[in-house]
Amino acid sequence: MKKRIVMVIAACLIILSACGTKESVSTGNEENGNLNLVKDGSLTFAMSGLYPPLNFKKDGQLTGFDVEIGTEIAKRIGLEANPVTNPWETIIQGLKANKYDAIIGSMTATPERDEQVDFTNPYYLSGAQIFVAEGNNDILSKEDLAGKTIGVIQSSTWKDMADELSDSVKGYPSDVNALQDLALGRLDAVITDKIVGVNAKNEKGLEIKAIGDLLNEDRVSVAINDGNTELAEKINEAIQSMIDDGTYEEISMKWFNENIMDKQ
Repeated sequence: MKKRIVMVIAACLIILSACGTKESVSTGNEENGNLNLVKDGSLTFAMSGLYPPLNFKKDGQLTGFDVEIGTEIAKRIGLEANPVTNPWETIIQGLKANKYDAIIGSMTATPERDEQVDFTNPYYLSGAQIFVAEGNNDILSKEDLAGKTIGVIQSSTWKDMADELSDSVKGYPSDVNALQDLALGRLDAVITDKIVGVNAKNEKGLEIKAIGDLLNEDRVSVAINDGNTELAEKINEAIQSMIDDGTYEEISMKWFNENIMDKQ
């Protein structure tokens, strides 16, 4: 009889232990609901760490626009921010393998990527942008580019766009080379990614400006695991509240000297 009682107690302890183990692998908490977090109480978000000024390492610490946006999102959800790096070529696979909760690393939401992950509302807008010299007041839109000399990266989608707007297109090995020639008056305009142009203007002091609307729109969003609707809702609410109270614009002005949520 005593042996049987001991066996029953042992069985109960195993069951309780199993229940305790299940609870210790928490997928959320009472305050934040079932967010399926990889680390309880923290929002772990990934980026390459190689894309200044959006995300990069300075003195061994991750910093940049993406890092500050992710940190503010975590704060507004009620979580600690835990930014991490992952090689870009495997960053979606890392998300799907639950290495982190989200990708906040300047990822454009595309139909191909949307088949693997879910995307939130965009946290900034980019795309093909026309840049001209600061003192150029003659070119105000894409319609004014007919017959003008446009600089673009060789063999790029920007070149295809430029070919449709002018019969005088000059190829360059990099965006920076084209933008430097633009500032020196050797070109009438350059078509490149909006963020690349804005960063060149700020970091290199080039006297250039963006004109007209984006020629195409890249919606840069937070990527999360497919089906995690509660986390998506929390992130969307955080992004919108940042926009509404002016925090988003403050962060954007710090890194770009303009609001990069604007289309122009």
